[in-house]
Amino acid sequence: MFKIERLTSPNALLIAQWHYQGEYEFYDMTADPEDYQELLSEESRGDSYYQVIQAGKLVGFFAVEDTNDEEAIEIGLGMAPELTGKGKGFAFATAILNYVIQLKKPQKVLFDVVEFNVRARKLYQKLGFKVVNHHDQETNGGVYPFILMAKFTGK
Repeated sequence: MFKIERLTSPNALLIAQWHYQGEYEFYDMTADPEDYQELLSEESRGDSYYQVIQAGKLVGFFAVEDTNDEEAIEIGLGMAPELTGKGKGFAFATAILNYVIQLKKPQKVLFDVVEFNVRARKLYQKLGFKVVNHHDQETNGGVYPFILMAKFTGK
């Protein structure tokens, strides 16, 4: 259903131009200059960024980051704006989660989600993630409340 591979520069450029509506503008890559530059730089992306293709079309991306806990990894993801809020998130996130678990074999997977994004938090809960921490994070030119969610993989 989904094809996952390393993020290409042409697709990174497409993602950098995505624009979300309303409060979800928070996720526009241009909202955070550091994230924007990292996305566009092949060297900065390294082997951490992946693209998700469905029926030959770019539908999303994700990044995998190491954490201070050597048994845990963190995933950040984004879906094409025109696909969000339409019930497609569960299959999309499940494909990503399964891919990352198979690739990295972590004991724990983390998602750090901005507090206002109830839609994402509900999705992660459906995937078996539990809230483990509330914290403030500096990003997008301000400080925002975030919720860290974790799932043990049994690996």
